[in-house]
Amino acid sequence: MFVKRDEQGTIVMVCREASPECREFVESDSPELSAFLGRETAPEELHELRQSDLEFVRVLEDVIEILMDKGVISFTDLPDAAREKLMARQSMRQRANSVGLLGDDGDDGVI
Repeated sequence: MFVKRDEQGTIVMVCREASPECREFVESDSPELSAFLGRETAPEELHELRQSDLEFVRVLEDVIEILMDKGVISFTDLPDAAREKLMARQSMRQRANSVGLLGDDGDDGVI
């Protein structure tokens, strides 16, 4: 994101692309930018959101597996990056299951 600041250095305008008014680059996850956009999040809420994201990843893995099992999509329909990530996670889950970190069926109890 690119921002414009007032004389006190406070963000007064935000643009996705550089413009004559907004020339200074600011990371999109900057606390200052979040405050300007009114999306300040308490640390506890942020932790809950991140935990929910981690749990939702497992849901998405299961949905993808179901779609492939039913023949709705095939593994090769997925982009290369998605296939690589799925294979890596599957491998990690198998290793975790082999040392008893997950349940007997490979289900970590998220769903």
